[in-house]
Amino acid sequence: MNEKYFFNEAQGEWDSYEVKKPQELLDFLLENVKGLSRTKIKATLQGRGVRVDGKTVTQFNHPLKPGSTVSYSRSKRNQEILRNRYVRIVYEDKYLVVVEKRPGILSMPAGHKSLNVKSVLDDYFHKSKQRCQAHVVHRLDRDTSGLMIYAKDMQTEQALEHSWKTLVYDRRYVAVLSGQVEQQEGTVANWLKDNQAYFTFSSEVDNGGKYAVTHFYVLERSAHYSLVEFKLDTGRKNQIRVHAADLGHPVCGDTKYGNGDDPCGRLALHAFLLCFEHPVTHQHLEFESPAPASFHHALNNNEPIISEK
Repeated sequence: MNEKYFFNEAQGEWDSYEVKKPQELLDFLLENVKGLSRTKIKATLQGRGVRVDGKTVTQFNHPLKPGSTVSYSRSKRNQEILRNRYVRIVYEDKYLVVVEKRPGILSMPAGHKSLNVKSVLDDYFHKSKQRCQAHVVHRLDRDTSGLMIYAKDMQTEQALEHSWKTLVYDRRYVAVLSGQVEQQEGTVANWLKDNQAYFTFSSEVDNGGKYAVTHFYVLERSAHYSLVEFKLDTGRKNQIRVHAADLGHPVCGDTKYGNGDDPCGRLALHAFLLCFEHPVTHQHLEFESPAPASFHHALNNNEPIISEK
């Protein structure tokens, strides 16, 4: 789906500058961002902390035109404090933080010394001298990557949790599925319930579980795999993984509901889009995290992609 997503900066976390003459981006930043070294500014560029007219730019020599707005992330200056291979801060203000998590880390603690995003953020807040803790708002499976929100205080957490369906107006995933999904788009809707072994199974009739609705759209196909976008009306446990299996095309790398296909060397599921109204400032914040390169490589590895876009 060829949609363009925009990011609206929250006040106080981004410095904005108006371009008044044609100039390359790095030169402009060196002239306008005061008190920082060339090395620091280049690191922020490489860390996706600079935007031109709302679009992230990382090229040092990106040409600027008069009238454009350059935004420089102040929160990126704290990225040196957060050095973790599993977690990257995408956005931060005094109320909440948006992160991109890699596969292999839990969203919250689940046992003694378990690797989890909440603990990583709590350590970051402590080291950056912020008097707050990370409050879990929603979760991703350990092996799912992508965008997540954590609140910095209980009031913000409660506001997000109680008004989640109202505040979060677009949230999507992308996955590599086994085989060619024949339908271009469609919807899977049924009841999901866990058995005693914590395996989620689906039923076309009410089985005492929770009703789940998943919309899907095929982005690309190859001979053996399909790249599919998912949008959820509900957020049930393992919903996409179970519904993909219901389609007869399980998520690749899924050891629980899959068929053994593993072209990416990981669970091929990524939360790539997160759009919500800020519960305090009421600004619309929109974030996009591209599908991992391994997803596209899986489709290209056997033969040229058959594009359906």
